[in-house]
Amino acid sequence: MTWLSAVLVCCVVAVYCSEAKVYEISDSLGLGRRFDGIGGLSGGGATSKLLANYPDEQRNQILDFLFKPNFGASLQILKVEIGGDAQSTDGSEASHMHNSWEENYHRGYEWWLMGEAKKRNPDIKLYGLPWGFPGWIATTPQDPYVIPQQTATYILKWIQGAKTYHNLTIDFVGIWNEKAYNDTYIKTLRKTLDSNNLSNVRIVAADDNGWAIAEDILKDQDLADSIDYIGSHYPGTLSTLDALKTNKMLWSSEDYSTFNNDTGAGCWARLLNQNYVNGMMTSTISWNLIASYYEGLPWYRAGLMTAAEPWSGNYVVESPIWITAHTTQFTEIGWYYLSHDHGVGHLQSGGSYVSFISLDKKQHTIVIETMSHDHSVCVRPPLKPYNVTPSEITLKLEGSFASITELQVWYTKLGFEPGVDDVIFQKRQPLKVTNGKVTFSVGVDEVWTLTTVTTGNKGSYSPPPQSKGFPLPYLDDFEYQYKVNMEPENLAQQTGSFEIMADANEKFVRQMVLEQPLMWCHNNTEKMLNRSFAVIGDYSWTNVSVKAHVRLTKVNGTKGVFVASRVKHGGCDSYDTTGIFFYIFPDDKFYILSQDIMRTQVLSSGPIKSNPGGYWHTMELLITGDGLIAFVNEEPVVQTRTPTPTNGFVAIGTDTWGLADFGSLLIMNTTMH
Repeated sequence: MTWLSAVLVCCVVAVYCSEAKVYEISDSLGLGRRFDGIGGLSGGGATSKLLANYPDEQRNQILDFLFKPNFGASLQILKVEIGGDAQSTDGSEASHMHNSWEENYHRGYEWWLMGEAKKRNPDIKLYGLPWGFPGWIATTPQDPYVIPQQTATYILKWIQGAKTYHNLTIDFVGIWNEKAYNDTYIKTLRKTLDSNNLSNVRIVAADDNGWAIAEDILKDQDLADSIDYIGSHYPGTLSTLDALKTNKMLWSSEDYSTFNNDTGAGCWARLLNQNYVNGMMTSTISWNLIASYYEGLPWYRAGLMTAAEPWSGNYVVESPIWITAHTTQFTEIGWYYLSHDHGVGHLQSGGSYVSFISLDKKQHTIVIETMSHDHSVCVRPPLKPYNVTPSEITLKLEGSFASITELQVWYTKLGFEPGVDDVIFQKRQPLKVTNGKVTFSVGVDEVWTLTTVTTGNKGSYSPPPQSKGFPLPYLDDFEYQYKVNMEPENLAQQTGSFEIMADANEKFVRQMVLEQPLMWCHNNTEKMLNRSFAVIGDYSWTNVSVKAHVRLTKVNGTKGVFVASRVKHGGCDSYDTTGIFFYIFPDDKFYILSQDIMRTQVLSSGPIKSNPGGYWHTMELLITGDGLIAFVNEEPVVQTRTPTPTNGFVAIGTDTWGLADFGSLLIMNTTMH
């Protein structure tokens, strides 16, 4: 039976590839595919937002758990969003070119994150992918392929900027996350990279839910020559016959996206093995890398670990970190899988095993998982029923493995049953190999790594500070700790781009986006939020005041600005969010108080006075219980009762696209007043 027919038997008729309890581990009949690494994804979007402003001590610890070799997850690939100023799940990330006439390679935090990953592991691979694009690429229609060369040059500049300004070499680039691909654009991008001495940057396509591009690759040799890897999202461990026929390396280029408790760990363990066992996928990348965004935004804790409290320094090293380590600490990119039925397959009693071998054939690693159905369900796609039972297995080591006399053992047991505690990434006594065989018992919901590699390590630090709520009062004057073009700490932009700027030695936050970006969340124009919006704080807040100094610019300025409280939604549903939104329009000298961001549920409106002091205005929204007062330039303009909702984030933003400045932000608890 060939490896292809073995895979098809496993995948199509869902029977076990091995009938016996003795499993041959051998390279004598050849190898499987090259191992391309395990990774994490920062972006899609703004999933690492809060990490950047952690205290140095805790931030360095977190980064070690993610990237430091032989310490924690020891990730081998870091995939990041190429920011496009558009909402892309948990926020928007800044483009390096808000407008066609300017470039800036210091915006956002992905440059910093890639640098920190490289600092810890110089061999980590870097992968960029856009979710949205700035509006100048093509606002109408919402299509980045209208001028293929323009979009290819935009991506080229991001890759060049990474090298020029941060000494970062980008290894892989994608097309457009989970959106339609375009054959002409892919070919144009390949030619553009090659003509700029970037043939080393390999293209992954199409980063979509499925393998449809494989059919086009089989029909079009120029397209086939342009693409190096086929990347699919959430494939459910399965590829297709067409995908296999291309002879391209197949990746699960986004996977997991599951709450990071022990069931999430079980999901991740099953994927890391079975994406290759069932689908011949040689790389799996977790969305997301780290859950470093506010609770109350979409997909909370859908990362390998959690770090959502920079004000306290608290973080949690979740069990998926150590599931990752079972593979990454004992392999390297460029090793090879063994062939199916000779080191790769399903266990007769349920679960799976994969085997790796180094290029020089001196190092060997076997990873076994026995995740039960109910304890390894991922968010998507649905998982068909199956059974796993305890068993005794024998590994018969042959070929390059025959000389092994003992195997190092690392063990995890996810304790779902009452009274059964987790055992996470525990180093056990080596297993002795006798006459080329090793026999041991495996239970349910376990991961075993058997390896000749002796450098494995469960890294640790002293416990982080205790968790605590967002501190009030909170004042940010956007001055001392910031460099120009940084994003302000804790202010999680949902649409638009808020950046530190300076004028006559005075720093402030400016909203930078001038026109509607090409959106990722919704193609329906009725669901595109046509204004900027950033949230901050605690989703459970009820009684707070928010006060800001604001200024509209004379050139490319927006018409109005707002502060808000009890804001219910961020993410892709930002267009539909409710709350209490207090808008002012200084040039037109009026205000609007609304229950929703789009101002379809107006509570009150009326005139405001000019500010005799100049362009800067103060605006404040104070809410206590069911009462609110709104102020402009320290004078009350409206006092009324508050409707529902009763809790939510604080927010700031603009009424339309355009420049607006925020000189300071003060949030206070009104319950205590």
